[in-house]
Amino acid sequence: MIPLASLRKVIVDPQSSILDAIKAIDAGNIQAVLVAGSDDVLRGVITDGDVRRGLLKGETLQSPVSGIMNTKPVTLRAPASREDALAQMRRSAVRQVPVLDAEGRITGLHLMEGDSATEGHGDAPWVVIMAGGRGTRLHPLTETTPKPMLPVGGQPLLETIIRALVTQGFSRIYLSLNYMAEVFRKHFGDGSRFGADIRYIEESERLGTAGALSLLPEQPERPFLVMNGDLLTQVDFRNLLAYHAEHKAQATMCVRDYSVQIPYGVVELDGHQVTALVEKPRRSFFVNAGIYILDPGLLKHIPASTYFDMPQLIDAALAGGGKVASFPLHEYWLDIGRFDDLEQARAEFQRWFTT
Repeated sequence: MIPLASLRKVIVDPQSSILDAIKAIDAGNIQAVLVAGSDDVLRGVITDGDVRRGLLKGETLQSPVSGIMNTKPVTLRAPASREDALAQMRRSAVRQVPVLDAEGRITGLHLMEGDSATEGHGDAPWVVIMAGGRGTRLHPLTETTPKPMLPVGGQPLLETIIRALVTQGFSRIYLSLNYMAEVFRKHFGDGSRFGADIRYIEESERLGTAGALSLLPEQPERPFLVMNGDLLTQVDFRNLLAYHAEHKAQATMCVRDYSVQIPYGVVELDGHQVTALVEKPRRSFFVNAGIYILDPGLLKHIPASTYFDMPQLIDAALAGGGKVASFPLHEYWLDIGRFDDLEQARAEFQRWFTT
């Protein structure tokens, strides 16, 4: 059991902000934070999933944690044996269980050993990275170098992605290639020097953002990660896998908040009558972030040798009654599609991707 004295960095006050909770989750190693006042009485527990669900409901990073915390978490009464704690965590499908005294004060915490996102099934979870695009908006740079291989922070963009995946336990990686495929093969080889097992899917013709999945030599046995090869992000993909499992989804799509300033006064109408005039309002939307977790069963919807985009696959999942979950990103994320994006990535790399 982890004693109370060792839990201080993962305990936040009920008036703390969601951003404070995120920092505490990142600082600790229990994938959650405990909410308690100065009396150490447990008020609630917050997991990464609780944070994501709160953001989807309109909470902001400055909102108090009281709005997202689980006020009835699974707990045990002290003293609690390790065997009792493991049994309770398995029954309740949780990764951690606080231990409380008779007054509800935290005395310690039991943690499930191992990492549910990447353990078991023999092999690491599969990753498919879509890296076959021509990157025409970045010409003339991409006339000699494919977009995912453009240097950012002294190394190809795709190398940064792969090193982050390996660090998190995702080492079985397929690269889906088309344009200048030999550049990728020459740089990455079999992946061994990066700690990865890198394999290649090569499209003889462009198949879209999901069509290349029909070329996988075999079907994965469990949910796998699919992402675009032109992204810089600090997301922990283990949390994404855990969120997908928690929501029992067929597909989980990462989404990003995107705001647009309307440059005009917006007129609200009821029939022909004006009811309000809102001057230059800001509208917010969730947009596709180009990162997905897919269940293997979805591959049956992808036609062979046919152009097929990811929105079509998501539509097929929904049409079949499948559940598609959204995973809002609060971490650093940048889609490098234009010159301005590339310049921003190079300017920010030192801050976000080096220690």
